[in-house]
Amino acid sequence: MVTASARHILVDTEEQCNKLKQDIEGGIAFTDIAKQHSSCPSGAQGGELGEFTQGQMVPEFDKVVFNEALNTVHGPVKTQFGYHLLEITARSE
Repeated sequence: MVTASARHILVDTEEQCNKLKQDIEGGIAFTDIAKQHSSCPSGAQGGELGEFTQGQMVPEFDKVVFNEALNTVHGPVKTQFGYHLLEITARSE
């Protein structure tokens, strides 16, 4: 079974999500942005979601986490919870 590890940042608006993505691309650490801005409890741990298998997260997460490039910030990804930035840190093949 394929597993992945990822971290994310959850915010209310697409605009805020895009601004935070620019900040990360400008050199601010993903974990620092997550701690300061994410509305998810995982923000306190820098957005770390730990290891999970396909189907454990919402479908919008799975589509990105199990198909896109590692160690790249993806998003905004819209879910029922809001807008996310995702960074896939590991994936078994």
